[in-house]
Amino acid sequence: LSTEPVSVVFKVYCLSVMTMVAATYTVVLRYTRTISSTAMYFSTTAVCVTEVIKLFLSLGMLTKEAGSFGRLKASIVEHVFQCPKELLKLSVPSVVYAIQNNMAFIALSNLDAAVYQVTYQLKIPCTALCMVLMLNRSLSRLQWLSVCMLCGGVALVQWKPAEATKVQVEQNPFWGFMAIAIAVFCSGFAGVYFEKVLKSSDTSLWVRNIQMYLSGIVVTLAVVYMTEGTQVIQKGFFYGYTPWVCFAVFLASVGGLYTSVVVKYTDNIMKGFSAAAAIVLSTVASVALFGLQITVNFASGAMLVCISIYLYGLPKQDTTKLPRADKDAKQKLITV
Repeated sequence: LSTEPVSVVFKVYCLSVMTMVAATYTVVLRYTRTISSTAMYFSTTAVCVTEVIKLFLSLGMLTKEAGSFGRLKASIVEHVFQCPKELLKLSVPSVVYAIQNNMAFIALSNLDAAVYQVTYQLKIPCTALCMVLMLNRSLSRLQWLSVCMLCGGVALVQWKPAEATKVQVEQNPFWGFMAIAIAVFCSGFAGVYFEKVLKSSDTSLWVRNIQMYLSGIVVTLAVVYMTEGTQVIQKGFFYGYTPWVCFAVFLASVGGLYTSVVVKYTDNIMKGFSAAAAIVLSTVASVALFGLQITVNFASGAMLVCISIYLYGLPKQDTTKLPRADKDAKQKLITV
């Protein structure tokens, strides 16, 4: 996707908001799962509410894009009610994203926010692999090198995970890592699948989002009542919800939609800086709120991950086009 020319100020604004949303979401979600003294809420219901909010936000964006209520109604009827096959097609990423979002709650219940933020960058090699296999894309040698560096950095962080002294709940780092492993695979596959669906037709991004979120609501509701149905019926759908839980749900809702704006108006290098900055902010917040103890392994691994993200985002060099000076020199050699 090509980026549109916009001012540097707007790009910095996009970068800042994306960074704050990513860092704040992990820290707030970690807080609600480990530090908050109130009754524990049902994570599956939070995932479901997130899908509902995304649906309404997408409807708002489609309304703005359509320009009138009549066009909005016609678009929804044409692409939603008259296209059951398209809804079925978008149910695939809906199921995968539902798994990913639920895995995030399990991971942040067992791993510190900073450790989660670093390890979650494994989504880059997973996405790269899915792009090669599903979209026939190719990666440069530098990108493959950065993927290996990233995996090495994550291995360092996970070799002996940093401990948080202020977290008293029982945690299982192994289950936390396994949850992230499932989440990053789901993120890579669903993201590439959704991109393939988008590029297969001229249908609006917001229409595709609505199709996906409608399926997502059905899927997440099914997950709620299959896993915690009895407790939800007894205690209520919104049992344990606090302002912090609502804030986490809000961040999860706007984060996904805001990413599409960032992709449209910025480049890979800026997104790399954003991911690195989110790691730094999450680490600082984890030290202050959760008593995270920074180890040499964590610091080295996090730095390696940040460098690899930057290298992966560098534009590919077109080696098929030689500079004019090189062409002239080559022509002289041929003449001789």
